[in-house]
This record gives sequence, C-alpha cells and structure tokens, in this order.
Amino acid sequence: MNLKIIMAFVADEKTDVVLEAARRAGATGATVFPGVRGEGLEPEKTFLGLDLTSQRDVLMFLVAAPKAREILETISAAGKFDEEPGSGIAIQIKIEDAVGLKTQENALIKEIEESL
Repeated sequence: MNLKIIMAFVADEKTDVVLEAARRAGATGATVFPGVRGEGLEPEKTFLGLDLTSQRDVLMFLVAAPKAREILETISAAGKFDEEPGSGIAIQIKIEDAVGLKTQENALIKEIEESL
C-alpha cells in the first residue's frame, strides 16, 4: 500500500481545527502528542526562569499517498500556517512499509480509489 505520514507541529489552540480539517480532507485517524516544546528562529524569552512559550502539539496522520498533498494543504489553510507566525508547520514523509492497518484498510483503499 502506498502511504505517507503527515506530521503537523501546531500551536495547541489550533489542534482541534487542524484535526477536523484533516478528517474532512480524507485522513482516517490521527495520533496526537500533546504539550511538546519547540523553538523558532529566535529563542523564546523567559521570565525569572519560567518558560513563556505556548504549548505545541504534534499531530501524525498515516494517509494514502494520493491524498497526502490535499490533506497537507487543507491542514495548512485551516491552521493558517502561512498567515500567522508560530501557528504551525507540517511535513509529509514517504512510508516504506506499515503493519497493523487491517481495521483501516477499507477506508484507505476507498480514499485511494476516489482520488483516481
């Protein structure tokens, strides 16, 4: 099966919006790693040693390759990644192989067939 993984690193207040957008675009599920830290071009300031950075979440979507770019663009638009600095970034990576997908196999095949 031709699969890709999309990883989105988003401001925590955008997580639900991005998850909903990914579902609408064809993602069949997601794994969320909440409360991670990240750093952009400039290190974030601290106040008396306390970190003032906002929380980030990492969202991972295993998707059918033909739908990957559409899902990537949809979550970027929903999260306003290009309009609002610090709102998030997303990448896609080709998956060589995967197991444990029997429960999602029919949904993934359907997504692939609809995109052809």
